[in-house]
Amino acid sequence: MKKDIVAGLGEIGDPIYKLLSKNQNVIGYDKNKTLMNQTKYKKFEKFQTCLLHIAIPVTKNFNSNIIELYNTFLPECIVIHSTISPGTTENIQKKLKIPIIYSATRGVHKRMIKDLKRYTKFFSISYNAPKKEWAISQFSKSMKKSGIKTQRMSKPKTLELAKILCDTSYLGWLINYAQLTNTIAIQHNVDYDEMWAFSDEIHKILGNRPKMYPGFIGGHCVIPNLELMQNQTLDLIKIINQKYSKKVKNSKTIHKKYTK
Repeated sequence: MKKDIVAGLGEIGDPIYKLLSKNQNVIGYDKNKTLMNQTKYKKFEKFQTCLLHIAIPVTKNFNSNIIELYNTFLPECIVIHSTISPGTTENIQKKLKIPIIYSATRGVHKRMIKDLKRYTKFFSISYNAPKKEWAISQFSKSMKKSGIKTQRMSKPKTLELAKILCDTSYLGWLINYAQLTNTIAIQHNVDYDEMWAFSDEIHKILGNRPKMYPGFIGGHCVIPNLELMQNQTLDLIKIINQKYSKKVKNSKTIHKKYTK
């Protein structure tokens, strides 16, 4: 009998573990042992590891941490769910003789289990990966058993970029524009919501005039993910956000509902 492992039981790994373990032999692993089901872990510990799901935070030691996890569990395939910088999947693939799949995660942390089943789980694998077709089949079957839809992208770098540029950074730009328009509205003593009502009908019909909440960008995704790109233009998201935060704190005229 074989098992799968989810390494990293945080905001991404824990929902993935809970979803996959409902009807599959999956155990959770984390350096913080209090997050683990020790009884279940010991029960399946000696079984051969098929898929090793990676959901650990990205640090400067991310690649070496994956190598360490590989040496600990000796999986037949690794699936990376963490948001990573472009080229990471290929770099790790060159160091290991097992297939490496990248599958970016989408969703809101507080409802991640629901969103994992709501959104398609895109994935990609290196053209030169060993046992490529087997790995794709194993991953797809595992996701399907848990009610997760999958779709393959042509190469890992496409998906690595998509997660940052078409998801978190795109959201950042939209919020930046909301911050900008709210700042201007304040300067002219105009109500932000009333002003944006001008575009509500257009957005309902065309879907291309979204009104975003003009708050401060925090959390663990939009701003931290900018560091993975190291792109000066994208860094404007962080700069605008910081400037807006100062204006919000220093403004006496800003609407209270947007300072929470």
